[in-house]
Parts: sequence; C-alpha cells; structure tokens
Amino acid sequence: MADAAGSGTRTTRSARRVLVAADKFKGSLTAVEVAERVTAGLRRVVPDLAVEALPVADGGDGTVAAAVAAGFARREVRVAGPLGDEVTAAYALRGDTAVVEMAEASGLQRLPAGVFAPLTASTYGSGELLRAALDAGARTLVFGVGGSATTDGGAGMLAALGARFLKADGEPVAPGGGGLAELASADLSGLDPRLGEVELILASDVDNPLTGPQGAPAVYGPQKGASPEEVERLDAALAHFAKVLEGSIGPRATAYAASPGAGAAGGIGYGALLLGAAFRPGIEVMLEVLGFAPALERADLVVTGEGSLDRQTLHGKAPAGVAAAARAAGKEVVAVCGRLALSPETLDRAGIRRAYALTDLEPDVAKCIAGAGPILERTAERIARDFLG
Repeated sequence: MADAAGSGTRTTRSARRVLVAADKFKGSLTAVEVAERVTAGLRRVVPDLAVEALPVADGGDGTVAAAVAAGFARREVRVAGPLGDEVTAAYALRGDTAVVEMAEASGLQRLPAGVFAPLTASTYGSGELLRAALDAGARTLVFGVGGSATTDGGAGMLAALGARFLKADGEPVAPGGGGLAELASADLSGLDPRLGEVELILASDVDNPLTGPQGAPAVYGPQKGASPEEVERLDAALAHFAKVLEGSIGPRATAYAASPGAGAAGGIGYGALLLGAAFRPGIEVMLEVLGFAPALERADLVVTGEGSLDRQTLHGKAPAGVAAAARAAGKEVVAVCGRLALSPETLDRAGIRRAYALTDLEPDVAKCIAGAGPILERTAERIARDFLG
C-alpha cells in the first residue's frame, strides 16, 4: 500500500481475530458480499484465521439486509411504491424490535431506470411498512431513512398511518410533494394509536432541516430529478405543509420543521418527528441494534469500509461510526473501499490506521466496479500480509 493511503509501516502487533464490519459498495457488492470477499482474502493468507462478519449500514438502503445478516427475521409485505404501484418490500424483526427501511418502499431503486418523479413520488408505502411492523407486534421501531425517491415531507407515510390531508374542496391532495401546495387542512387525529405506545427511532446520517437553503428540496431534490424550478415549488409546498400543520397541531409543527433530521429522505424525517420519533445518527443506532459492542470486544483487528471513502464518510457514514467506536475501545482499524479520497492524516483522525482502495490494484474504475469481488479478495490478502503476519 502506498504511503498516501496510510502510514505504510507494518504493524508489529499480531492480530488473530478479525471483525469485518463494512457497509455495501454501492452498485457493486452488498455489505454481506463485502464481508464474504474480505474473509476469503484474509484466509487465503492465514487459513486458520478467526473472522467474525457483521455487515453494517447507516440507516439508508441496505439497513434491513444488515439486520437480517445479524440474525433478524426478514418479513415481506406488499406496499405502494413511490409511484403508487404495488411492490414487495421487506423489514426485519427480532423479538419486539423492528428495523424498517424507507428505501425498501419509497427508494430511488423502486423507480424504473431513468425515471424520476420529484413532484409526485410518495412515501405512502413507507407508512404501510411501519404499520406492518406494528401489526407484527413491534414495540421498538428503528426507522432507517435514506435513498428516497420522494420529497413529500412524509405526508404519504402519515396518510398511510391514518392522517388526512385535504384540499379546499374536501378531496385528498395529490400524492407527492407537489400536491401539498393545494393543502387546505390537515387532520392527524386518526393516526394509528399504537404509535403512541412504541419507541420510534429516526435513524439517519442527515441532519438537514425541512426547508430553506439546507432543506430537503434544495440539497437533495436535484438527486431525485428536480429542476431548479421544481426545487422552488417543492420548498414552497413543504413550507406550506408545515404552516397548515401548525394550524392543526400547534407550534411544534414549525419547530419540528427546523429540527435536525427533518429534511432526511425528502422530508420523511419531518413526518417521523411528528409521530414522536427520536432522531439519532443512523450508524450509532444500527451498531447497537446489530450487537457491535460485544463483537468488537472479541476482535483484535477491525476491517470496515464502503464504496467511496471521502468527505461524506466523515459525516455519519458507517465506516466513521465503526472506526470511532473501535478507537474508543482501543482496537486497530483498517478500511477497504473502491475509491479513496481522504489523506492519511484525515484517516488517522477518523480512527482508521490505513485504507486500501480497489483502484490501487485496478485503476480503471469501470473494471473495478465490474470485478469488485475478486479485487476485494486480493485487497484483503494485502491486509492479511500487512497486519496478520
């Protein structure tokens, strides 16, 4: 490994038990596949190595898969996709704790290739997922949000849970954020009463408010296909949504709109806060849910990572959370990634001893993405030689 990716010096400590706690390589490998490939590469060099795999996620897409890999049961249910068509979405359940991922119902991956619907995509299916978890007996709901196709402030989700959003003529507003411009009245009195009896945790790495220059439409609308004019329309519609809700439930509606996390996943964070959710960093919540602390205690070396280690990684992404927890426990951490855009000094401050990028072995990014699995195994061999000799 070149010095540019870390200290370049071989560790003098011989680690004999490795914890692989990495996120997905988006577009290439799931978090489970990353763990499998890293394990295979490490054992090619140290055949008898004890490796524990704990795929992680930060609340965005892949969160349910990480929970299932950690022992949760996968539950499937038919719900409305972002365009209203029915899709099969999953949540995870263990005991009375459910992990619900909004992207399963309302994510960008639920849109046809090349199709965006910034004004009309709805979170209704996410509300149906939450209701299914309640029906299954969940008393703690970890609601992971990210990767959404929607910018409706959670209005669709709230409607699925019993809220009513009406136009002046008494008809329901059209689905999506655009329809909220015609909102005349909001009634939350019909919300599922079970919501007041459970713990709802909003798990996200996004702390944006609902509207304004750092709000959901301005910052994330373009990623969902919104033009500058549509961003303005959505921002005005969401501001109007909060104003109408203020008339219905009082000043807390406006306070929540300005709260950190309200702008998460197209504003579904706002809807979750209205339901009484507690906002927490997604990776922090998921490490607790997945049982990271005991796994960390058993490990001598931790391997984390994600597709791109960059400035975004430092702001609540899974590798940063894993590294912070490992550093606090005095454990050594290395990272794997497809692409590395952080200096050795920045990595060190984040608690990562060294990072190994797939592009070190295959500079062609397209080939790197297509052949990520075998390249990651070769990368893991390098980690084994550097840290487990």
